[in-house]
Amino acid sequence: MSDLLQTPLHDLHVSLGAKMVPFAGYSMPVQYGLGVMSEHLHTRAKAGLFDVSHMGQVKVTGDTAALALEALIPVDIAGLAEGRQRYGFFTNDAGGIMDDLMLANRGDHIFVVVNAACKDADIAHMLAKLGPSVQVTPVTDRALLALQGPSAEAVLADLNPAVAEMNFMDVATLQLNGAECWVSRSGYTGEDGYEISVPDQDAEALAKTLLSHAEVEAIGLGARDSLRLEGGLCLYGHDIDAATTPVQAALTWAIQKVRRAGGDRAAGFPGADIILREIASGASRKRVGLRPEGRAPMREGVPLYAQAQGGEQIGSITSGGFGPTVEGPVAMGYVTADLSKPDTTVFGELRGKRLPLTVTKMPFTPANFKR
Repeated sequence: MSDLLQTPLHDLHVSLGAKMVPFAGYSMPVQYGLGVMSEHLHTRAKAGLFDVSHMGQVKVTGDTAALALEALIPVDIAGLAEGRQRYGFFTNDAGGIMDDLMLANRGDHIFVVVNAACKDADIAHMLAKLGPSVQVTPVTDRALLALQGPSAEAVLADLNPAVAEMNFMDVATLQLNGAECWVSRSGYTGEDGYEISVPDQDAEALAKTLLSHAEVEAIGLGARDSLRLEGGLCLYGHDIDAATTPVQAALTWAIQKVRRAGGDRAAGFPGADIILREIASGASRKRVGLRPEGRAPMREGVPLYAQAQGGEQIGSITSGGFGPTVEGPVAMGYVTADLSKPDTTVFGELRGKRLPLTVTKMPFTPANFKR
């Protein structure tokens, strides 16, 4: 563990009794004393505090920053209002997803949050492609916290009542616990909540203040994964990757009309011909929700078949586990388009035996965003 990077909250995690594991080059808490299931259920019922400081935070500045980013990302960035945030992804020439990310219009710059394992490549990609009139500045002196769950608003409003006025995907600069924080009303659990960029030197004090609230518990990577899976949310490198298009990944909703065929700024991004053709005509495979029968989870890598016996493999599971909220196993994976309709039965092969799964609409747990 000695060669792993540490977030500004590392010592706090250790003092709280966290089990630390390697993740994306960092030493990160996978769980605390409550255990993964209790941490998951606590977040759904009250509020959980997550350390996501391993993620990459980047400022993109310049008069042409939004349009320059649109040459790399197939979403409407130029039309994003100040104080608003949007989900997006970098694509490659084959239409595959290089990384998924969040973009916020913060007035004088676009604030980009990228995945930890991809951040060095993402920053290099932007530096190489955005041109000399656009400045790409990694933010290296701020931690990132996520406060998630139905009690998040009340807890954070104790520190600044203005957070209660924010809606889903709003962003604002606010004072919290004496620190200037960049706050977005967002997260990756399916619950209402906030992500908070806070100066490194103020991060531990803010975290301790939030954790002192009776409604808040520290939550590790284990529950973060089960929460996002129940929310039907993709994990980069598992459910989406450089060989998977947004259409295959069922992320077409993130590509606004202005970037699609017939739109004012249609195409102009890597892989546009492939992605727009798939939007028009459909993709050969699709990411779907899956519910295994019984109580045993089916996890990443399980091959999927159309029949209980014989036949060619038609896909595989990309994320799977037990869903504490739904009290049963849940999974996501890819199947051929003809088998992607809800209520279709497919079969996962475990230890030489094929067991049935039902294709299911996602999310498995309804989202509780404040819109």
